[in-house]
Amino acid sequence: MATTYDLVIEAPRAVVDGREDACVVVVRDGRVVGVERFGATVAAAETVRLDDDAVLLPGLVDTHVHCNDPGRTDWEGFAHATRAAAAGGVTTLVDMPLNSVPPTVDPEALAAKRDAAHGRCYVDVAFWGGAVPGNTAHLRSLWDAGVLGFKAFLVDSGVEEFPALDEAGLRRAAETVASFGGLLLVHAEDPDAVLPAPAGDDYAWFAASRPPVAEVEAVRAVVAASRATGCRMHVVHLAAAAALPVVRSAHDAGVPVTAETCPHYLALTAADAPAGDGAFKCCPPLRDATNRDGLWDGLRDGTLGLVVSDHSPCPAELKATGPGGLADAWGGISSLQLGLAVTWTGARQRDLTLADVARWMATAPADRAGLGRKGRIAEGADADLCVLAPEETFVVDPHELQHRHPVTPYAGRTLAGVVRQTWLAGRPVDLEAPPRGRLLRRGGTP
Repeated sequence: MATTYDLVIEAPRAVVDGREDACVVVVRDGRVVGVERFGATVAAAETVRLDDDAVLLPGLVDTHVHCNDPGRTDWEGFAHATRAAAAGGVTTLVDMPLNSVPPTVDPEALAAKRDAAHGRCYVDVAFWGGAVPGNTAHLRSLWDAGVLGFKAFLVDSGVEEFPALDEAGLRRAAETVASFGGLLLVHAEDPDAVLPAPAGDDYAWFAASRPPVAEVEAVRAVVAASRATGCRMHVVHLAAAAALPVVRSAHDAGVPVTAETCPHYLALTAADAPAGDGAFKCCPPLRDATNRDGLWDGLRDGTLGLVVSDHSPCPAELKATGPGGLADAWGGISSLQLGLAVTWTGARQRDLTLADVARWMATAPADRAGLGRKGRIAEGADADLCVLAPEETFVVDPHELQHRHPVTPYAGRTLAGVVRQTWLAGRPVDLEAPPRGRLLRRGGTP
């Protein structure tokens, strides 16, 4: 008699329904069709029994990744980015609209993006559109073409083909996006509070040029736009703990604004950055240890709901400092493969749990992006899974990473949490085999 199911995973430890428990996960046709009590006997074509020191997590969902493809494929590219994702337990990523050429600001550019990604992705990939001056008329057509939402900058993006919105432009974009129930993501730094980056290699000088007040004022502008228009809005890569009360007040008032932070803001401080080391440069910048602890508090109390990478790679030579010091280096941190380990290393030191990490890095990002079948181990969900050995440690060797360019601020650091295996749609991801990730549209459909 033929077996009914394709795969059964017997997990002595798994994160299910927001808690760690033992269970049996049953998979058919790439979906979870049952989560049974541990010890249940279920016939399947294949049964996998996990080791007692491993934890089964939902595959991570990283909604903030710059693949830089097409146009700047030599910076990363879909093949390299998705290999890094799979190696780090990420089974779905959402590509940002900028740093590629053309940027994803109209349906034709989205088609070019999908063409560049086709057949090259080791995990599932979805796309954000962009909101820039002059493209308001394209937002609805991008939405209809399947983007999950729209990214805007309030400050110089660093690339001339993706200009920033002023506050009036933000309001117009919010009104348009609200008209069809979309989501608007905002890089929230106030250009009037950002100072010219000083020449020199001292990271503290660079950080002082982009002070916390720049984030605070910009987050206030985001909340005001959301309150006025009803638009669902999301603050990306929040680095300043001083802005958390603004987000918290919006939550209390029922204003639909959420916020994320990133592993580097939870792990690194400005004091960790050696003079002139461009690997640590990002915008907003790393801040001090008190600020870092404040971000952890924001995760504890729910003001911050997501932890995503803001993986923004480039060739090593663009990370080098020139006559202008750090001002000359590209601002972006490569951490897609390391995000889970970095976040878990900090969380366990603060008596937080793997269930917390799975919520921040899998379930909440999936939900905010409208990918409800992702980021959870539950009946009906995609069978995207990560096997993590949480107590096993490793030392970061940049040359062992799957990113195109071996540049990382975590080089030489000891991290906890080794990804032993990643499953996509109920099958292990094999980086030596042809890629089989799907290109998703809004709602999680190919």
